[in-house]
Amino acid sequence: MHRSLRRLEGVNVSGKRVLVRVDFNVELDEKRDVKERYKVEAAKETVHFLLSAGAKVGLLTHLGRPDGKPDDRFSVRYIADDAERILGKRIRFIPFVTGEGVKEGLKSLASDEVLLLENVRFSPGDESNDEAFAKELACPFELFVNDAFSVCHRDQASVTGVTKFLPSYAGAHLLQEVEHLTLVRERPTLPAVAIIGGAKIETKLPVIRMFEERYDQVLVGGRVACEAEDEHIAFSDRVVLPEDYAPNRFDIGPKTTERFRAAVLSAKTVVWNGPLGKFEDPAYAEGTRRVLNAILESGAFSVVGGGETIIALEAAGVMKKISFVSTGGGAMLEFLSGVSLPGLSALSEGISGTAS
Repeated sequence: MHRSLRRLEGVNVSGKRVLVRVDFNVELDEKRDVKERYKVEAAKETVHFLLSAGAKVGLLTHLGRPDGKPDDRFSVRYIADDAERILGKRIRFIPFVTGEGVKEGLKSLASDEVLLLENVRFSPGDESNDEAFAKELACPFELFVNDAFSVCHRDQASVTGVTKFLPSYAGAHLLQEVEHLTLVRERPTLPAVAIIGGAKIETKLPVIRMFEERYDQVLVGGRVACEAEDEHIAFSDRVVLPEDYAPNRFDIGPKTTERFRAAVLSAKTVVWNGPLGKFEDPAYAEGTRRVLNAILESGAFSVVGGGETIIALEAAGVMKKISFVSTGGGAMLEFLSGVSLPGLSALSEGISGTAS
């Protein structure tokens, strides 16, 4: 699939106004500082490439759940300073996503400066994929780059809608996501082990089934395991459910932890999505912590994704020790399950519109 995505290589972007869809939908601490730096860092390669090639760059993201109307609690202005530090480029925030304010902001940009637009979900037109709104988003720009793999499972104006009006390309990190996830889905080095935790069996079951067919073992923990047991879902011997739990089933138990560790330590490929318990409570973090340590000890090629899983990585200070960290949660699960993602399809079809 990734071979058919339109890439920026060979595209003349000098002097062009480029809209880049990023995912800066980050958690903020009590001081409104960014807690999930990796989401902002994911855009760094694309931003630096475009600026070095002479483009004028506008960044577009969502933040939180403002329900389609302006809400200062979710203003992107709160992450502008951190984005500037993380990206290593000057950021100029503007409180618009469409109209003359965007056009004027682009005109006055310095060569080393990036325009950061307001929260795109302050308008209901984004999530509803309103065509008129998508056209307004596209209007001030000449090219579109999607570097937000994590929203590619959404059919929204800022993901798919704008591609009807602008020549559209995949960003550097999006391409890396597709490359690595395709590799572990189609050509894993065996023995291969998947770890699936978190909640919502209905969203995790398709990817468990995929791994059940292709991987040596699928280790299932967290609420997903409880739900699978409670619903009496049948699996083959390749799927390993917990044999014991911590109190209230808030974590896998010591026997299960050791069994999971042994499986991981023997693996050449490990894919992990979802913590194995209520890890934010130290009393129930042991299973997640020990299995994470086993991944690091194994030397296996490791791909980890999902918001809570990455919080566990960041808390342990081991982000750089994982082979590849995916920004996608739902998008990662759907891609691995073999679902066609609208955001990727929009970059591989022969659409090359022009904003007016």
